[in-house]
Amino acid sequence: MGLVRDKSGRLHIDTPLMAESLMDKALMESTETAHVFRPLPDLHVVKLGGQSIIDRGKDVVLPLVQEIAAARSKYPMLVMTGGGTRSRHAYAIALDLGMPTGVLAKLGQSISEQNALMLSLLLTPHGGVKIGHDELVQLPAYLAMGTIPVMHAMPPYGLWEEPAERGRIPPHRTDCGTFLTAEVLGARRCILVKDERGLYTADPKKDPKATFIPEIEVNELLAMDLADLAVERAMSLSLARADSTREVLLVNGREPGNLTRALAGKNPGTRIYRAD
Repeated sequence: MGLVRDKSGRLHIDTPLMAESLMDKALMESTETAHVFRPLPDLHVVKLGGQSIIDRGKDVVLPLVQEIAAARSKYPMLVMTGGGTRSRHAYAIALDLGMPTGVLAKLGQSISEQNALMLSLLLTPHGGVKIGHDELVQLPAYLAMGTIPVMHAMPPYGLWEEPAERGRIPPHRTDCGTFLTAEVLGARRCILVKDERGLYTADPKKDPKATFIPEIEVNELLAMDLADLAVERAMSLSLARADSTREVLLVNGREPGNLTRALAGKNPGTRIYRAD
């Protein structure tokens, strides 16, 4: 890519993108690359579920705080938080009032951020610090100082959230925000900490015949089109198109040591991956 001067003397950028429509399928295909820059390839992005973990209170949250603190020196981490029950309450009120999807997304973001504030305070003795989306580019500095950055996981679509395929619940919620964060940072691993062992063919709390899925390729998971799913479908779609972060681990945070095992590269729950 360089500069060229036309007959009038005006300078132009010499690149195919300047002369073609960005809707052209062939042009879009030409922008694919085998190597994408990964800013933080050793990073582990860990999300603590809102309803599944944080809403359970001190008996569940405090052991995970200690586990995160103990693992910090060995595994560089960005900890993220879901919204949980309060998000669902806000969604229910907003739906009853006829609010559009974008407003629901904005409400979910504020509640996820409340959980990030509480978790960062609990981690304060171990170097916990709450950061916002606009501070993500400062993450290397935070990690170099030995802190444990905590950020809310709702992606910043906000009022610009696209309409959902069905209903009005925002399709891009905190699982998706966690994965997109891991992808843009080129993280080594994306870990979702929930209150179930991992993925099942149905909700095990409702269906005793539900079968556990220890490992599955993401396109296979999407093709199954399960009626209920422990991860957001938008996250699975993002993983299917990912360049950097090629797997997501689901672990049961209520079992001591599972998070540490996942950080170490083991699979104590379910591994969803994109095949090369």
